[in-house]
Amino acid sequence: MVIIVCATLVTSAAVSISGVIGWVGLVVPHISRMIVGPNYSRLLPMSMIIGASFMLVVDDLSRTIVATEIPLGILTSLVGAPVFAYLIKKGRMGWN
Repeated sequence: MVIIVCATLVTSAAVSISGVIGWVGLVVPHISRMIVGPNYSRLLPMSMIIGASFMLVVDDLSRTIVATEIPLGILTSLVGAPVFAYLIKKGRMGWN
């Protein structure tokens, strides 16, 4: 129980600082796996590169679309929800 409470507190502290960007963790690994396949030695670096690039693009968009800054969680959910729904609908893919 202590470990669960501590993990919850750490997670809530991270979310309070960075905002809700959970769609990145849900969508980016699946996109990376479609590109490089299931080999983790290539999947992990690809996920980091795509995740960082995605966040840079979303951050740039949030600062330039309107005069006030749009929260990143809103933009990531606008992109992440449809992509995640597509991945669920499409089902499992084969790798080359």
